[in-house]
Amino acid sequence: MSAMRRTERLFAIIQILRRARAPITAAAMAEELETSLRTVYRDIAELIAQRVPVRGEAGIGYMLDSGFDMPPLMLTPDEIEAVVLGARWVAGRGDPALARAANDLVAKIGAVIPAHLRPFLLDGALTTPDHSLHRVKPDSLDVARVRLAIRSQTKVCLTYRDENEQETRRTVWPIAIAYYETVRLLAAWCELRQDFRNFRTDRVTQAEFLDERYPARKDILRAQWRKAAEAERHRWASMETRGVMGQARTA
Repeated sequence: MSAMRRTERLFAIIQILRRARAPITAAAMAEELETSLRTVYRDIAELIAQRVPVRGEAGIGYMLDSGFDMPPLMLTPDEIEAVVLGARWVAGRGDPALARAANDLVAKIGAVIPAHLRPFLLDGALTTPDHSLHRVKPDSLDVARVRLAIRSQTKVCLTYRDENEQETRRTVWPIAIAYYETVRLLAAWCELRQDFRNFRTDRVTQAEFLDERYPARKDILRAQWRKAAEAERHRWASMETRGVMGQARTA
């Protein structure tokens, strides 16, 4: 295997370790890189010799110490295209603040990558559908402030109009925003329903952003929300298999 191939593999191992949230075994890395276990062990030893802060041992797994970073120029063509494709989708369908951030991100990448990689940023080989064909319904609340409330784990008081034009007042604990082709959904724990609910941002008629923090950790709430959503999907799949029609939970 050539020196260049090995250099690419060393960077790939660092990337695997950077995105891992728990120790990852050499066997798992070998499977992803389509190489031998012996090669991964040798590469790990080489990274440690180069003072890359890799911790762990064979049979248990490896982790990268926090704070380690690589120069921003170490991007592959695939990584550049992935970022640009995602940024274009967000620019067309995100809220205004996110759209600006997406365009700024592409500009920043263009400013730091070497010249031979710039064509992957500019040639437009990958594209997203024209968002004007799928007009996003306008938000009736400040989604940027909602994202800030998610980060700070603070409550939001909503006045919400459902599909039957019925209005209710809710205090919610926002945990996530789902961006679809034409609508955005705010996922939150609803104090009124004592359960997770999804609120379409175009149906919120009034929003009051509170300073009060909600008591639960957002990462735990988000995990519970995903588990509940998965259970709901399984329930609907089972009903469809049996030919049973039901009524979905609404906000």
